[in-house]
Amino acid sequence: MSDKLKQDIPNTSKQNVDANLPAVLLPYQREWIAEKSMVKVCEKSRRIGITWAEAADNALIAAASKEAGGQNVYYIGYNQDMAVEYIEYCAMWARSFNYAASEIEEGIWEEDSEDKHIKTYTVRFPGSKHRIVALSSRPTNLRGRQGVAVLDEAAYHDQLPRLIKAALAFLIWGGKVRILSTHDGEENPFNEFVHDIRSGKRKGTVHKTTFMEAVEQGLYSRVCLRLGRDWDKKQEEEWVQGVYDFYGEDAGEELDVIPSRGSGAYLPITMIEAAMTDEIPVLRWEPPARDFVDWPDDTRFRDMAEWLEVNVLPHLLRLDRDKPVWFGEDFGRVADLTDIWPIFETFEMTWMTPFVLELRDCPFAQQEQALFYTVGKFPRLGGGALDKGGNGAFLAERARQKFGGPDRIHEISLSTTWYTTHMPPFKAAFEDKTFPIPRDPEIRDDYRAIKKIKGVPMVPRDERTAVTTLSGKKAKRHGDAAIAGCLAYYAARNIEYGGVIEYQSTGRTRVGAEPLEKMERVGFGAVGGNVDTGGF
Repeated sequence: MSDKLKQDIPNTSKQNVDANLPAVLLPYQREWIAEKSMVKVCEKSRRIGITWAEAADNALIAAASKEAGGQNVYYIGYNQDMAVEYIEYCAMWARSFNYAASEIEEGIWEEDSEDKHIKTYTVRFPGSKHRIVALSSRPTNLRGRQGVAVLDEAAYHDQLPRLIKAALAFLIWGGKVRILSTHDGEENPFNEFVHDIRSGKRKGTVHKTTFMEAVEQGLYSRVCLRLGRDWDKKQEEEWVQGVYDFYGEDAGEELDVIPSRGSGAYLPITMIEAAMTDEIPVLRWEPPARDFVDWPDDTRFRDMAEWLEVNVLPHLLRLDRDKPVWFGEDFGRVADLTDIWPIFETFEMTWMTPFVLELRDCPFAQQEQALFYTVGKFPRLGGGALDKGGNGAFLAERARQKFGGPDRIHEISLSTTWYTTHMPPFKAAFEDKTFPIPRDPEIRDDYRAIKKIKGVPMVPRDERTAVTTLSGKKAKRHGDAAIAGCLAYYAARNIEYGGVIEYQSTGRTRVGAEPLEKMERVGFGAVGGNVDTGGF
């Protein structure tokens, strides 16, 4: 058992608790109990024992004195069988902990005239004078109660928003709210509540445990223990396959914790268009000639430097010298674009984009040149997040080396875990109208390309939109601007501005390339010096 879990257990019969919990609770169950947020939510697989673990925590809470943090517990399942099963768990845990507790008492909920038909099951703890009350269905009003509210299989409750609203009233006087459920659709209020917490709209924590995660942490060994059989790897694999076969097409939602109907557009077109403004320019570069990549180094650098000074520098000079700027970069070389998306915070608490820089079919050296020129001339660099997938790893690493190290520059692997964590806050910024984007059809389509893939908001790997380039060629986009914008928002939320930093170049070491000092002479821009001044 972790030290944190041991410290959080009430003092009552602590020695006995320490002797029993590690033997019966699996890691994800212990983690759930150890989390002490006032509001915590568990999106979970079926039948992995989260309710059982919650009952253990509830027995500890109800048995503790008021001075030790003890409180009443009100459990609400969506049917009577759930209430009976839960209260039996609580009684079992009370006996295991050697707490003095009453036998299970049946009664009728009489706190509200509309709910007198609801049967209740109660375990009382004489020593603490607290009780655990399990209800067979939802009472219409929990206000006026004090303690811990536990909403089990919340996605299946009628009028869940009203129930959550009533439960949250417990927090006013020091109570807590625990919400546990498997999913029942992407548009279910439970999934929306999870999204609100992940996006930062509501306070709380979210735990997620899939069936396979539970198996990896020992779920099947507990099944064997209960059935009186020895654990066997092959039998475990057959058991897992049997469970998935049983759920069939519903396995994604019931076992893998993926809300159903999860393949639609993540950002509605109306939301995207409401965020669009004419005030943000899109600066697009593409090679001046088909053989540009084969031009001599000095010629390529000079051509790019001239373009940057004509097209990008005027926008850099208009930046507020007192405001730090963060940026995101999505890398592309041949098929996809490289997008550089800077943002800064306004006095109105919105994130303003001064411009978006797009590079199509740009040689690696000129991508570095354009990035270093642009970021090096930010009046104050807040930080940046760069896609390090594939060939993007080189540019992400070079940016980290030049602009302050890993604390200032984050190299990002765009995994499903990253998208799950950081796309919801980005969507919330659109909902709150605090992240304007250019009024540009190609960028609009990039944001429309974000889809829910098996419940994860991301740009589908193989989905691209057709466009016509500046030179009239047919090309494609892969949500590049949307990813860059999301990375910029991530950087602004996760990289704290640390003031002025000093940096200098270590020179260019790649075979056949000129040193950075020479690149500066042909127009590469400031090399070395102070990030805060950008070399102005």
